[in-house]
Amino acid sequence: MLCTIMMGNYISVQGTFVRNGTGNRIVVRVGDKLFEGTPVAQAA
Repeated sequence: MLCTIMMGNYISVQGTFVRNGTGNRIVVRVGDKLFEGTPVAQAA
């Protein structure tokens, strides 16, 4: 599943969902790199 996360106020990353992270964060994979951040709310 494709997910978008926010890693700061201005940086977002879109990648494949890997797992739930710590707290309210998720981990996504982009290529061979993993990124952890807060998920972006889905639009209606």
